[in-house]
Amino acid sequence: MYRLKPGIKQNHMRRWALPDRVFFGHGACHILAGVYLADAPLSGFHAERIIPRGDVPGGHMYVTDGVIAFDYHGYSLRGRLLDHHRRSWSADYPGWDCDIERVDFPILGANALNARKMLGPDQYLHDAVPRARAFVAQREHVVQSTRARRLR
Repeated sequence: MYRLKPGIKQNHMRRWALPDRVFFGHGACHILAGVYLADAPLSGFHAERIIPRGDVPGGHMYVTDGVIAFDYHGYSLRGRLLDHHRRSWSADYPGWDCDIERVDFPILGANALNARKMLGPDQYLHDAVPRARAFVAQREHVVQSTRARRLR
């Protein structure tokens, strides 16, 4: 798993300059999830959050239909995404654990996001929604989701 250098998240220009996968994998995953659901390339998906237990990093948001998931990696089996995430954070934080929660708030609403220590779409250097739309539009959703589903 890629780790950001210290200070990047606090520097709006450096953060915006990150490659898309890194940008959406480290601090803007909720924007990607919100855009995915707003434009819904596939039906039956909802958002879930990984919430670390204790005062440690490792939060993440993705969309899932319960079997497959979509995030900055693209499509994968939901279980594999969760296993990968847990293994990666446990390597740096022994005993790292989390809760998985279905998202029940407006994902692209700045007030709801700020209350959960996340930035709203227009609180980055530029509006992150068009960037997320472009990222989602680059995928062949039916092909990639079918490929992920076959890995069961």
